[in-house]
Amino acid sequence: MIEALRNALRLPDLRNKILFTLLVLVVYQFAAHVPVVGVDRGALQALLAQGSGIVGVLNLLSGGALANFSVIATGVYPYITASIILQVLIPVIPRLEAIQKEPGGREKLETYTYYLAIPMSLIQVISQIQIFNSIIGQPIIPGFGTDILLTVTVIVTMTAGTFFAVWLGKLITEQGIGNGLSIIIFGGIVARAPQNLAQLLTNSTQPIWNLVLFVVITLVSVVIIVTIQEGVRRIPVQYGKRVRGRKQMGGGSTHIPLKVNGVGMIPLIFAQSIITFPALIINLFPDGALKTSVNATFGQQQGGLYWLFFFILVVGFTFIYSDIQVGNQKLSENLQRNGGFIPGIRPGQRTQQYIVRVTRRITLVGALFLGLIAVVPGFVDSLNRTLFPTEQVGGLNAATVLAGSGLIIVVGVVIDTLRQLEAQLVMRNYDKFIR
Repeated sequence: MIEALRNALRLPDLRNKILFTLLVLVVYQFAAHVPVVGVDRGALQALLAQGSGIVGVLNLLSGGALANFSVIATGVYPYITASIILQVLIPVIPRLEAIQKEPGGREKLETYTYYLAIPMSLIQVISQIQIFNSIIGQPIIPGFGTDILLTVTVIVTMTAGTFFAVWLGKLITEQGIGNGLSIIIFGGIVARAPQNLAQLLTNSTQPIWNLVLFVVITLVSVVIIVTIQEGVRRIPVQYGKRVRGRKQMGGGSTHIPLKVNGVGMIPLIFAQSIITFPALIINLFPDGALKTSVNATFGQQQGGLYWLFFFILVVGFTFIYSDIQVGNQKLSENLQRNGGFIPGIRPGQRTQQYIVRVTRRITLVGALFLGLIAVVPGFVDSLNRTLFPTEQVGGLNAATVLAGSGLIIVVGVVIDTLRQLEAQLVMRNYDKFIR
C-alpha cells in the first residue's frame, strides 16, 4: 500500500486526484461542523450521551455530521435509500428495465434517483428529529413543528445539505480516486474511531479487556474480510476458431472470474439504511404500544429480534444485488456474440442459467460472511452483559468502535481505492508495481 501511494504521488495527475479527494473530504468535514439553526446544544449532548444505536448508525451514514447536528446531518442516506428502491424496482417494472437499456438510460435513471431522494430526505428530516425528541424526552430543536418559518428553514436546509453531500461524493467519483459516497462514509468512520476508542477505554471498568478484544476483533476481521473479498471462482471459457480467407482467427481459452463477495460492502450500507427506517417512520405517528415497541427494537437497536432482522436484511440484499449485477453484465450474450462458450454448457439461455446458479452458490458464502460481520456487535454486547452485567459504556463495545460493521466498509473502500490506483499505474506502464 505504501509503495502504491509512493508511485502514485510521483505522477502529477494521480497526485492531483489524491489531493482533490482529500480536499473534498476536508470541505465535507467543515460542512459537518455547521449546525442547523435553532439546535439546542444541551439536548444534542444529552442525545449523544444516550448511546442509542440509531444515533450511531445515522452518524455513520452522515460521515460524522450528526454529532454536531449540522446542515448535512442526514448525509447521503436519503440518496442511498432512493438508489435502493430503484435498484429493486428495475427488474420488476419493464419500463424501467427498458430505460436502462436505452442509450443514455443510466443517466435518466440517475435523474430519477435524485427526484426520489427529495421526498426521502423530507421524510428523514422530520422523522429523525421526532425520534431524537422521543429518545431524550425534550425537543432537540425547540419550536420545530409549531414555528412554521423555523420548520420550513430546517427542512429546506437539511434537504439541501443532503444534495450537497451527494454532490461532493460525485465530485470524488468523477475527479478523484475511489467511489465518492463510500469514501465519505469511510472518512466519517475513520475520523470518529479514535474518539470512540478513547471513550470506551476511559468510561469502561474493564479497559484492558476491551482493548484486547478490540485488537483481536480488528485483526481477525481484517484477515477474514480480505480473504473473502479476494476469493474468486473461475468459470472456464473456450473460444471457437474462425477461418476468414486464409487466416485463422480466435481460439484459445480463458475464464470468467466470479467473486465470492462480488458486491463488496454495498449490502451492508443498504441494510444499515433500511434498518433505521421503521424507527424513523413510526415516529411520524402518535404514541402507542406499537411505537414504543418499534423504538425499543429499531430505535435503540438492541435485542435478538433486531440483530436477526439485520442479519436477514444483509443476506437478502447480498443475493438481490448480486443477481442484479449478473443480469446487468449479460455475460451469456457477450460470450455468444464473441464466439465463446462454457465447455459442456449450451450457449444462450442455458449458459445464463448456469452462471446464475454458480453465482448464487458462491454468493451464499459471501452473504453469510457479511451477515455474521454485521451482527458481531450483538454477540460482543451479549458477551459483555454476561461477563460484566453492571458495566455501561454509552452503547459502545469493542465491536462498535469502528461503527459495528464499519470495519468491512473501511477495508472494502481501501481495497477498491488501491485497485483504482493499481489500474491507473498499470495504464502508465508501472507494471513493476504488480508482482
